[in-house]
Amino acid sequence: MHATLLNCSLKRSPEPSNTQMLADSVVAVMKGWGVETTSYRLADLRLAHGVATELGEGDEWPRVHQSILASQILVVATPTWVGHPSSLAQQAIERMDAMISETGDDGRPVAYDKVAGVVVTGNEDGAHHVISEVAGALVDIGFTIPGQAWTYWNRGPGPGPTFSETSEGREWSYRTGRAMAANLVAVAKALAERPMPAPPS
Repeated sequence: MHATLLNCSLKRSPEPSNTQMLADSVVAVMKGWGVETTSYRLADLRLAHGVATELGEGDEWPRVHQSILASQILVVATPTWVGHPSSLAQQAIERMDAMISETGDDGRPVAYDKVAGVVVTGNEDGAHHVISEVAGALVDIGFTIPGQAWTYWNRGPGPGPTFSETSEGREWSYRTGRAMAANLVAVAKALAERPMPAPPS
């Protein structure tokens, strides 16, 4: 089984990413279930703006798209910025919009039988809103969202330390991430055994 992780931090490598730090804890648990993960830090890629899979020379989204198609699990990891997903998370959703009309040889939407979850970090509140925005978009695209397929960390209202700068609340986020990983793998296995039928014509 394979997973694709999209780290939608606005920070480029090699700057440390709080979002990657929490997402890596979920990846580690999935690895224990036999899942191999390919990670993309979107800030490091050249991504064109638009709602198509192919947008010309130099655009690196197509290889991300191929990884998503080859995976059974997608994890979108994003920081919270002014109560919303990062601009890169929104850009990834816009690019995945093309998948709504893409079908496989069996006539089914390409996101069918793929599960998705969300990781959120930020030292401001709004994580549940971010999870709802991202998960809702992924459902529209065709992904299945298992129950409790998310984890998050936030400092709460007002400024404060980041995820990597404090241990406050971190164990809860890790514990919730373990549940997220288990649920993603369980539902992905179930869909592999009993795929969703093609939508009625």
